[in-house]
Amino acid sequence: MSADHFTAQLPTKRMAADCLFTDGEDRLLILKPPYKPTWDLPGGAVEQDESPRAAARREVMEEIGLVVEPGELLAVDWVARAGDFSEVVALLFDGGVLTPDDVERIVPQPEEVVAFRFVSLEEAAGLLDPEQYARVAACRRPGGAVYLEDGQVSYSRPSQGA
Repeated sequence: MSADHFTAQLPTKRMAADCLFTDGEDRLLILKPPYKPTWDLPGGAVEQDESPRAAARREVMEEIGLVVEPGELLAVDWVARAGDFSEVVALLFDGGVLTPDDVERIVPQPEEVVAFRFVSLEEAAGLLDPEQYARVAACRRPGGAVYLEDGQVSYSRPSQGA
């Protein structure tokens, strides 16, 4: 694309893509990165010319060594600029249920992950950053993919049978 193409003047947005994995007890897999105080879901930044699904797949492999195909889209969250952080569009994909054999194959990469654990949704509230926790909590309710802005569901789902 040439610099004079009209799209070169359009704004760009940062994107992130995470996977929500659970175990057989419906607990969430969370990771402790070495570079921030809160825990995280597997996933991360979408690179230039990379699809969000491909980014989620790559990030899971880079962080914990699992080869997965991200499933259904669970949530999209637009998070406004805050402090040093630019705005981001965060996508959350279903990672599926990890078997005990899958968990045995997890190999945290020390530059990305110093620990991992499975926690209940309630425990996750005190460990994940507020927006990420809001995405997880919102998508754990029935009704398909959810759209949020700054971690807040910005619409009401129609009630079933209405």
